[in-house]
Amino acid sequence: MPTTVVITGASAGIGRATARRYGRRGADVVLVARGESGLEAVADEVAALGGRPLVQPADMADPAQAEAVAAAAEREFGPIDVWINCAFASVFAPFDRITPDEYRRITDVTYLGFVNGTRAALARMLPRDRGTIVQVGSALGERSIPLQSAYCGAKHAINGFTSSLRTELLHRGSRVRVTVAQLPAVNTPQFDWVRNRLDHHPMPVPPIYQPEVAARGIMYAADHPRRKQYYVGASTVATIWANRLFPALLDRYLARTGYDAQQTTAVPPTGEDNLFTPIDRGPGQDRGAHGAFDDSAHARSWQEAALRHPATTAAFAGAAACAAFAGVRRLRRSVKGAS
Repeated sequence: MPTTVVITGASAGIGRATARRYGRRGADVVLVARGESGLEAVADEVAALGGRPLVQPADMADPAQAEAVAAAAEREFGPIDVWINCAFASVFAPFDRITPDEYRRITDVTYLGFVNGTRAALARMLPRDRGTIVQVGSALGERSIPLQSAYCGAKHAINGFTSSLRTELLHRGSRVRVTVAQLPAVNTPQFDWVRNRLDHHPMPVPPIYQPEVAARGIMYAADHPRRKQYYVGASTVATIWANRLFPALLDRYLARTGYDAQQTTAVPPTGEDNLFTPIDRGPGQDRGAHGAFDDSAHARSWQEAALRHPATTAAFAGAAACAAFAGVRRLRRSVKGAS
């Protein structure tokens, strides 16, 4: 039987790259976003790759719309196996230049959108006692950076909410799984359509990865949901551990470098942004999965590959340890012989 997967934020970026991977697997893929042009385009891609798409235009900030998506998915394809929360919104600006309405909107989409999606999925998964929910998180959910206070706050909230939910599922003895894929900086179209009050064009903090790297990590998390979270990309691992070991030092470092690291020298985009109204709502407005940073984005991540192949990684690590041990023994013998 094909897997039935719901992906929010599916019209562009990480959600779109993830939808393509499930299309290759032959899954039934429910595609959720506000931008109808992007949704129609990714639906064609999923169908061409061998999957069955269902387009569901919806704003996940609205719990009624989230519930309607889940109902439509099960009417069309049957029980939902995997629900992936990926939709988000943001503003690039210092905190005091973000309005209350903007802050509320970012929180409604980026945090409460995950809550609404999770609630709609659980309403169906809990009675069946099966199903998997993947929250698409970020290294910024553990280590905040300047100029993205609303986004970072929402990602922190997702971690707290998901940890609480996980303990409740454990208490119930439920076989429904929930996990988080913590992602690095990714080359998506958001940097062209995000609301921006910086002096220059916004950019992800290097190193930058392509959406396909994130998509592989998300699919692996969905296939292996017993772990509470997965780190995707070496920079994610480095950021999280640096914050745990040297938080005050990292504060000072980001205060000094965080502004310039999130801006190019280009003139910022003018015109519409997608905070309240999707840009890809009309014909010819599809933005695809990739953003403007293809030239500097990595298509592969050794850390993400190691994540997906733990047995091979363990074998290589064991071989390296044996080789190192043998090398130390030879060195000791040579030192003794010389003396």
